[in-house]
Amino acid sequence: MSLLLLFVLFIPMLLIALIVKLSSRGPVLYWSDRVGKDNTIFRMPKFRTMRTDTPAVATHLLNDPDIYLTPIGKFLRKSSLDELPQLWSVLKGDMSFVGPRPALFNQDDLIKLRTEKGVHRLIPGVTGWAQVNGRDDLPIPVKVDFDEFYLNNQSFLFDLKILWLTFLKVIKREGVSH
Repeated sequence: MSLLLLFVLFIPMLLIALIVKLSSRGPVLYWSDRVGKDNTIFRMPKFRTMRTDTPAVATHLLNDPDIYLTPIGKFLRKSSLDELPQLWSVLKGDMSFVGPRPALFNQDDLIKLRTEKGVHRLIPGVTGWAQVNGRDDLPIPVKVDFDEFYLNNQSFLFDLKILWLTFLKVIKREGVSH
């Protein structure tokens, strides 16, 4: 499915890459060190939405994240178009379509809570139960509670529900604070 989506979205992704390149200095993709299944580190691509001098921390930890956004960054984040390169991670097997969002390598509090609740055994997803229930607006313990609920209630139908709700959230641009 990810290969098919990469093929179908090739031209739009090429256009986004061109806009990113023309609108700011630096690479088109940002490769982020993320925590995957069993707490192994993998490199996850996103279209770059922040300046190259942005600290490598979760956006909510920056004093004023908006000052780091590229000219096209806010739009890419609000529309979730910056996430499209993650289809490569799905194709590689580092991610799935649905699962807990992969933590940054330095989000020790999130990693610790997920490990305590067994969530670390899941393959991280492009979207997940926490994303459709608040995304950036959720405190970490609440996100992990949603992740644990997903762990204990996984099913094909539940994944379809999450994918549908994700589509609706993206269309409405809900839950993205930066």
